Amino acid sequence: MDLNNRDIRTLDDVLKLLDGLFAPDADRWTAGGADWWDGFYADRDKPVPFFVAKPDENLVSYVERGLLPAGGRALDLGCGPGRNTLYLASLGYEVDAVDLSATAIRWAEERTAEAGAAGVRFVNGNAFVAAPDGPYDLVYDSGCFHHLPPHRRVSYLALLDRVLAPGGHFALTAFAAGEGGMGSELPDADFYRRGKLEGGLAYSDTELRAIFRDLTEIDVRRMHDEPPTSPNFGESFLWTALFRR
Repeated sequence: MDLNNRDIRTLDDVLKLLDGLFAPDADRWTAGGADWWDGFYADRDKPVPFFVAKPDENLVSYVERGLLPAGGRALDLGCGPGRNTLYLASLGYEVDAVDLSATAIRWAEERTAEAGAAGVRFVNGNAFVAAPDGPYDLVYDSGCFHHLPPHRRVSYLALLDRVLAPGGHFALTAFAAGEGGMGSELPDADFYRRGKLEGGLAYSDTELRAIFRDLTEIDVRRMHDEPPTSPNFGESFLWTALFRR
């Protein structure tokens, strides 16, 4: 689309126009953001908390409390090096895992081979375009949603509507607003005025409930801090949420 012409006719045209209001180095959600994420994942020894090969503590908790079905089809959005992908595969899920970064996907594939995991398919690309069709019994997102600009919540909700099975579960972790949280708490409009996302958007629990109000809430809480010796990943600057369709 040529943004110099008056050729906006569809919602997709509007979304692409809004994408273009951000500086190129702010892009973390379109195919153009892949290079940034490739650079982020290039050094595997960086002290990044979620580089560890551990599943999220909330995901483990859902399973142990019987809140999720025992197996089925799962979609891991923004899978990174595949730590939650491998956990779901170990439970018997057939997992499709999507990430913008080819570097992250290669790392995840290496981990999968080392673990001898079966039933995993990795997809490199923009989740709004590249995500396979459902239906999925579980859609899991650990840190993808909070890197989207406000207008792409429309795309995200449309993706859930398209791929989540009736009765299926959706779970995510996202930057938490407030004391001890992380991410920017600027009003939505300010991100467009500044042309950048300030590293990610912080949400309150009330905001998450409002955004996903068409789903049934099961559990919304801060993620528990986990010590280095824990078999699970946990940082309290994140919200965790579980919903059912």
